[in-house]
Amino acid sequence: MQNITTQRLILRQPKDTDVRFFHEYSTDPHVAPSAGWAPHSKMKDSLSMLSDFAKDGGVWAIVDKLTNRMIGMIGLVDDPKRNNPKVKMLGYALHENYWGQGMASEAARAVVDFGFEVQNLDMISAYVYTYNNKSKNVLANCGFRLEGVLRKATISYLDEQYLDEACFSLTKQEYIKDRQPVFK
Repeated sequence: MQNITTQRLILRQPKDTDVRFFHEYSTDPHVAPSAGWAPHSKMKDSLSMLSDFAKDGGVWAIVDKLTNRMIGMIGLVDDPKRNNPKVKMLGYALHENYWGQGMASEAARAVVDFGFEVQNLDMISAYVYTYNNKSKNVLANCGFRLEGVLRKATISYLDEQYLDEACFSLTKQEYIKDRQPVFK
């Protein structure tokens, strides 16, 4: 897996030694369910998931350059809702202490660049719960467009209610168009 460096972040392969930081935000009821998993109650749950992410090859640990601390995860994985090998799904989770600082957008832009420039993808998708305005903002900052809403698509880990998912995507053509300079 190739490391990616941005202004404030290093995206690298997750390591077992990241488990303490991963567990810290994986127990957070504001972070884990929005990322698509139940909050962890045991360190072994976090270690197991972290090991799975490390084996996947499409998931990076988000590391703050200043502290050298793992503060989240981000990945490009197969989209389970599409049967197209040239489409990957963007997913991410970030420690709540780092919300609102632009770090999720910074990491997402870097991974989107990697997906289109290195992996030569045709499209990147992302799914967020309709209540998750922070993630919608991250996707908007990266140029994603709303495709629609999958109603009652996923069960909530907190209260076992079915949640709607907003489906976003960005095609390679849109990515290229958005990054071209505009001359008048």
